[in-house]
Amino acid sequence: MTATLTISSKNYSSWSLRGWLLCRLAGLDFEEKRVSPDDPATRAELLLLSPSFLVPALEHDGIKVWDTLAIAEYLNETFPDAGLLPEDRKARAHCRAISGEMHSGFANLRGSLPMNLKARHQGFRLWAGAQGDIDRVTAIWRDCLRGYGGPYLFGDAISVADAMYAPVCARFHTYDVKLDADCSDYVKHILALPQMVEWTTAAWTEPEEVQELEVEF
Repeated sequence: MTATLTISSKNYSSWSLRGWLLCRLAGLDFEEKRVSPDDPATRAELLLLSPSFLVPALEHDGIKVWDTLAIAEYLNETFPDAGLLPEDRKARAHCRAISGEMHSGFANLRGSLPMNLKARHQGFRLWAGAQGDIDRVTAIWRDCLRGYGGPYLFGDAISVADAMYAPVCARFHTYDVKLDADCSDYVKHILALPQMVEWTTAAWTEPEEVQELEVEF
């Protein structure tokens, strides 16, 4: 039975990207089902007007699971050999903690730097609240990269945490966020992943625009 992953815009939806990346990294064979950005629930997600979202949603083996972290845990249980979580117990707990922090936090970053893969804002002026979130994200990255040796957050194997922070890498690229060498190299590694290149290439073919997210800064 082929799995189905329901997603929204590839250009704007950071949560859809996370769910899609997790499925790809798990090695799951799935079909994409896309919801239009004009759908009210989708617009609520993209414009941060709802505290909870039903997209992305994965249907597999008669089971339906939504919420990105729930999808991550389901895939880790179903495909343990994919290594979505580190083998070491301490590292695994750390991975879950920073993934959870990304899942529930950084509201200023989300609101000030909405994901838009087709946009480029050179010399973007950051709001003070967004800078605080950026500082926290980069502190998490530096701690992991130095503690586990890189090039990914938990060493040489990509994990749930990398999927959770991948849209942030895209945001930093879009808005020309200045980073130290370690964090800049990490962003380059993530954006160069074949899966990220595939997603971004598809995003460029989307004809739809969400005008509220196309403001000229």
